Amino acid sequence: MNAAGDAAWDALAARVSQWREQEGIELRDAVVLLPFGALLAPARAAFARRGGWPPRIETTRTLAASLGPAEAVAPQSLSFDVPADRLVAARLLRAQALGQALARRDPRRFERAVGALVESAQAFARAAQARAPQRREAWWAEARALLAPTSGPGTQQRWLARIALEWAAATGEAPTDRLFALRPSAWIVVQAGGADELAQALLAEAPAGVRCLIIDADAALTETPRAAPALARCDDVEQEAQRSAAQVLAHLERGESPVALVGLDRQRVRRVRALLERQNVPLADETGWTLSTTRAAALVMSLLRSASPHASSDSLFDWLKALREWPGDAGFDDRVRELERQCRRRGVARVARIAALELDDKLETFFAQLEAVLARLRSAPRSVAEWLAALRDALVACGGWEALCGDEAGRAVLRALRLDAEGSSPAAWREATGTARLGLEGFVAWVDAAFEAATFKPAAPPPEAVRVIITPLAQLMLRPFAAVVCPGADDRHLGAAPATHPLLSDAELIALGLPGRAERQQREALAFAHALAAPQVTLLRSHADADGEPLSDSPLVQRLALDLAAQGRALAEWQDPRPTLRLEAQPLSRPLPVAADALPTRVSASAVEALRDCPYRFFARHVLGLREDDELEAELEKRDYGDWLHHVLLAFHRQRGEPAPLAAEAECLQRIAVQEQAAMGLADDEFLPFAASFARFVPAYLAWLHARDAEGARWQDGERELRIRPEAMGGVELQGVIDRIDSVELGGALELIDYKTSSIQRLKDKLKQPLEDTQLAFYAALLASQATLPLRACYLPLDQADEIKPLVHPQVQRSADVLVRELGAEFARLRDGAPLPALGEGEVCENCEARGLCRRDHWPDGVSA
Repeated sequence: MNAAGDAAWDALAARVSQWREQEGIELRDAVVLLPFGALLAPARAAFARRGGWPPRIETTRTLAASLGPAEAVAPQSLSFDVPADRLVAARLLRAQALGQALARRDPRRFERAVGALVESAQAFARAAQARAPQRREAWWAEARALLAPTSGPGTQQRWLARIALEWAAATGEAPTDRLFALRPSAWIVVQAGGADELAQALLAEAPAGVRCLIIDADAALTETPRAAPALARCDDVEQEAQRSAAQVLAHLERGESPVALVGLDRQRVRRVRALLERQNVPLADETGWTLSTTRAAALVMSLLRSASPHASSDSLFDWLKALREWPGDAGFDDRVRELERQCRRRGVARVARIAALELDDKLETFFAQLEAVLARLRSAPRSVAEWLAALRDALVACGGWEALCGDEAGRAVLRALRLDAEGSSPAAWREATGTARLGLEGFVAWVDAAFEAATFKPAAPPPEAVRVIITPLAQLMLRPFAAVVCPGADDRHLGAAPATHPLLSDAELIALGLPGRAERQQREALAFAHALAAPQVTLLRSHADADGEPLSDSPLVQRLALDLAAQGRALAEWQDPRPTLRLEAQPLSRPLPVAADALPTRVSASAVEALRDCPYRFFARHVLGLREDDELEAELEKRDYGDWLHHVLLAFHRQRGEPAPLAAEAECLQRIAVQEQAAMGLADDEFLPFAASFARFVPAYLAWLHARDAEGARWQDGERELRIRPEAMGGVELQGVIDRIDSVELGGALELIDYKTSSIQRLKDKLKQPLEDTQLAFYAALLASQATLPLRACYLPLDQADEIKPLVHPQVQRSADVLVRELGAEFARLRDGAPLPALGEGEVCENCEARGLCRRDHWPDGVSA
């Protein structure tokens, strides 16, 4: 431990002993109350070094716990267990007409009201428990008078505050009551970071024979520290984390430990922790992090979300990848990868649509097992206790239970949901979960809130081995740290205006004896002043947050700088302890790969397009066989609409027959549209914008179709797959699927049509130079091998609002002949060893997935996109 810190506690112990002698009391019967638990060890060690009978050294919480078990919480009473309290709060709100109306009208707002109700009720209960039992009734009366109903703005907030107040008032015996009944020889209160209201009440209610002493550590603080802290202003959050870790390591190399790493912002501190763990630094984390951010919680949440009727495939794979194994399935990982590959390549973004895929027997059996597990969580509304039992069964069935039990965070997840001790949960929990009924969506939201309210603190090494302690700013006070490193010392994370209470104004908080804005700011300022008392302090902040928002110095840091300036001093300039390594830039030349015998034996229109756009892109995609898997976006995209529309038009034309009246055909199209939407598992709410587009499309399409009918054009086939081996290609097969083929009596021709739901300007530009278009020419080459009639071709834009007009290729037959001839010559050249260079030019390069492979940004003339 730090010698200076130990000396401070030795001085405090000496002062207490001197006061004991003056007052003539028995120190062994006295109680020393500390502000928080982390101070217990250094305080007890200091009194042990003095010898003799030490006083009882506790915090108010540890002292109350040592006096006996807490009274069992009655059903529907405030339990300070957030998940259970949220269920009771929801029931309290739904018991009133206003709450019922709010739940029906705006479920999200209702959930926020539940959270505000729980937060406020717990705050009221804590405020009451800090008062002597005989004074609480008067405080409840004052609070009821303050929150009496009024009209005007804030009526709903006041209504919720009154419910919270009465709920808190109905709580049974407070655990602090036994403190007021205690009769020590003396109360000795160590005060740091502001007065503790409960400790002050204990002194105020102490009988005449009980001596009282307050040791105010705040009074010993100086306006400015002895050694000016160093301030490092960093370019971004990552640099801030790296510099913080470097500063911690520099202290440890000089033998300055323990080091306090201040947890102002969890994102920053977790990154610093990761960097320190790479260096095998033994550390303890007193702040922890929200349980919902752990992999164990993600496993449970992804399982629950996968059971939703509208679950995304991403949720399903998040769940499966979080599992270590599937019971009895040695090839589990391979099957997950193959199922994901199938979904990505076919654009299946919903779990409901996976069943329609053509899968092999093993994969189909595997998906059936997944569905059997998810079926356990698909139910009409039922009690939370029944949901928890179903969740437990699902976890056991999929192997998740064993994974959670074998993981430290997993065990915390099970404890948060009381799944670890079935049958031994508190009565209040059993009553709350047994009576509250939720649907799947409500249960998922409740579990998520339970994880958000819980904190996970990983196990720390033995105290004697710890060299770095991650701690909140408020728990730095009076601790023997050799150095303090404080990332996040900016205007958003240190000294910022406190968040407002969800239901009470600042004036109401003060009137009720709850901490107002000014008091919370003062407490933070005191904690910061205590931190500055450490022998060495380093403050760090970045110029912008992770989301790009600009940051400036913390108000507390700015005040410190002004105080130092008044003394002719300044914040120290931070010196980077990291060594600098200079490297000479070595730009790469453009790659010139050779395919030769590795050329594909089959190509599609998209492959030919890639070859024309950039030979290296063709090399990456079709020679190396690399492919960037599509994102499984749960939200519908334009591509999903295009796929659906292709299916609708194919089904419509297959059953159309002879032309019918417009109204009848419009009704037929709408009916087929609904059937295809259901077959593809597209939800109504997400499909609504596309449904509106389709409603405008139908009359425009039918008007164009009937005009075609009048010209003698008839639909012949759709989604036809064709393959040919032209002599010019030297054995390479051309393969493609044509959206639509029509016969045209006028002029006696076959017309191939390619549907388009994207922007048409680029198509128009290509058709102005017919040889620049690849797709229609490629399809014409495929169809020419089977056609005896002249060929025509066009693109048919389907999302034109008013009138559908085809974009006709003026010379498709000639373009097809030229394409096959030149493509065959190009393949012959490539087989002879011609390179496939990366062009690195144009719009194609800016959006190419192979850009990182060809190292475009590392060429001598490379410019980052």
